[in-house]
Amino acid sequence: MHNNIVFVGSKFNYNKSLRSYIIREIEQKVGVIDSISYFRELDNRILLHLENTLAQENNLLIVTTKNSFSTIGKFLSTVTSDNQVLQDNMLIPSQCVVYEENSYLLHYNGSHINVIAADEGSVLAPVLIQHEDKSAQIHIFDETLESARLLLEPLAQTYDVTLNFTRLIDGWIALTVLSRKFGNISKFIGSAKTLLHNHIITASDIAAYIIDTLASHQKKLTFAESCTGGLLAAYLTKKSGASAVFDGSLVTYSNALKSNWLAVDDAILERHGAVSAEVVSEMSEGALNVSYADYAIAVSGIAGPDGGSDEKPVGTVFIGVRSKADVDIKELHINGDRNYIQEQSVLHAVKMLLLLDRPLFFQKS
Repeated sequence: MHNNIVFVGSKFNYNKSLRSYIIREIEQKVGVIDSISYFRELDNRILLHLENTLAQENNLLIVTTKNSFSTIGKFLSTVTSDNQVLQDNMLIPSQCVVYEENSYLLHYNGSHINVIAADEGSVLAPVLIQHEDKSAQIHIFDETLESARLLLEPLAQTYDVTLNFTRLIDGWIALTVLSRKFGNISKFIGSAKTLLHNHIITASDIAAYIIDTLASHQKKLTFAESCTGGLLAAYLTKKSGASAVFDGSLVTYSNALKSNWLAVDDAILERHGAVSAEVVSEMSEGALNVSYADYAIAVSGIAGPDGGSDEKPVGTVFIGVRSKADVDIKELHINGDRNYIQEQSVLHAVKMLLLLDRPLFFQKS
């Protein structure tokens, strides 16, 4: 059964933080979202969209403004040949099976419809559709898309599951496992783990997995960021429990702060430039020394759209990952706009951290 979100209200288009919050809350309840649609208030196309969506078995989550809440109920009543009734000061279809304040659930022809009224600055009303354990996500590292398919698709046939491969960056594949009627996701994942034991992490959320793994081994992590501007720190601290493994990071945009805060040698900065392997090596070492952490990641690059040169074009990024025992430095050339380069840099940095200490990160999952 597919999970579909319909947003009704212009504010969901323009208020990105509100929209992201709502999607996160829904994903926690129902799992992977298959489609998202947007409509303005009082858009008559909503009625046709509902008819088409409910012609198949779907989970449909309609998130609407409070002003459009009863209008959506009227549309649903039209599609389902129902009528609205007043329940706890809400006009809702009479066939609702369960309702709470600003949220109700309706079953129709095998579909589950949850209508939720949402406002800025308010806790989202309860998501009443429950997650069906028919999908899972795992992560594969240091394998090409082709090799991952070759290794895992025979297993998928054995355990009657469907695989959706998504390459996040070179060497990092997010794999969604979907169960067919008689599929066994847990046995597929167990066999995949045996087959790719030091290349696979069977947790769905990598940031949360890093936090849990470091916390269980009483280890800490710190960052020194330049072109990513704190995005790497945000990636980790969005997850609960980050404070157990993360004391903080240094965003050192200028050469002066790279020198003063991280003890990067001025001569190295002058000779090689801030965007260089030599500088991120010293940044990672400085971050490790100043924080007393067990692992440090340093990033410096040219995110654009300006600042590039023939020698170092826009998209040139150097990442240094260091532990007390090892160090890995890589030069990357990433295509895209400024934000995409920054986001891809974060993913590369995370992947490098995981691969720096395989015995730690590839045994817990």
